[in-house]
Amino acid sequence: MSAAPAAASPPRRVVICGGGVVGACTAYFLSTHAASPTVPTLVEKCAPACAASGKAGGFLALDWCDSTPALSRLARASFALHRRLADALGGADAYGFRPVHTLSVLLPTHPGPAPASPHPRLPPWVDPSASAAPPRELGTPDTTAQVHPGLFTKAVLAASGAEVVIGEVERVVAQDGRVAGVVVKGRDAVVDADAVVLALGPWSGRLEVVREVFDVSGLKAHSIVLRPREPEKITPHCLFLSYQPEPGAKMLDPEVYPRPTGEVYICGMSKDENPPDDPATITGEPDSIAMLHKIAGKVSSQLKKEEGAEVVAEQACYLPCTTDGLPVIGEIPGVKGCYVATGHSCWGILNGPATGAALAELILDGKSKIVDLDPFSPARFLKRRSRRGA
Repeated sequence: MSAAPAAASPPRRVVICGGGVVGACTAYFLSTHAASPTVPTLVEKCAPACAASGKAGGFLALDWCDSTPALSRLARASFALHRRLADALGGADAYGFRPVHTLSVLLPTHPGPAPASPHPRLPPWVDPSASAAPPRELGTPDTTAQVHPGLFTKAVLAASGAEVVIGEVERVVAQDGRVAGVVVKGRDAVVDADAVVLALGPWSGRLEVVREVFDVSGLKAHSIVLRPREPEKITPHCLFLSYQPEPGAKMLDPEVYPRPTGEVYICGMSKDENPPDDPATITGEPDSIAMLHKIAGKVSSQLKKEEGAEVVAEQACYLPCTTDGLPVIGEIPGVKGCYVATGHSCWGILNGPATGAALAELILDGKSKIVDLDPFSPARFLKRRSRRGA
């Protein structure tokens, strides 16, 4: 199990930098720790869930990370925690937690005649002509679920009781190899801390203490949210699509997530790009947004703007990515008491709870019991750099 040298007593002044799902879950599990409940201070530049944690899809899967053993353990633990949190926080009503059916659907490149009868697995709100082949089942209500990510993040953060400070963290202060606090832009005094958690998504690498150890890049992902003309007819079926806009064109993999609110979330159209300084300035690119509307209309007439679907949002966000595809969770080498959690890519909402629970254990108990954090340690990048240097 992952371990950090245990202090004589657990830290009492914990500062979390970042108000996304990972920061919120860390705050929750710190404050609900059985032996040493610790209510942290959370510093967020914009607003809780203002970036990817508010604009993601919120899809949860038990076993979709099983091809990578370390990630599989994290995902399975987190999927179970999502169910526990939903029970504890009234997730069905508070943030739209629910089990879902999940299908793979091949969209035709060109519209053809509708089949004589739709495939029995195809949800009734999906146009029969939207499937060029029989849909495949990817998940059942036992193995796939969903939350509204923004509402989930805010609910978990509120339940933590954390003090939320709006401000931009400029740097981490360390003394004699141990964290002492953070500097917040516009504040004269250092925000004192004996433990600091850096959960800033793709912005984590803006801090020197992170940048010296590893790189975090951004993946810009677009999405739209629609309210169909008859939302009561939309069943809880998440769709993973394959679509070739024209012969010879690149295959696209958009996703469609109906929500209990009656809204339908459609995402896709991503590209590597570093995020701007201010999350509030992020906007979607018109061509990508237009393609998502085109795909939505191909899936269902319920999702066509020209047939009465209301546009609730057209947006983009940046997913944090690492060079080896694994998240980074653990204590930063050389700075005792400074922890980082980032690089979850498209699985941030799924893996937020187990990440937060593991960090809370690492900080307060000196080791993580819920999941082995060794594969996610930031120290792994030092070893690789050392080998390259040799």
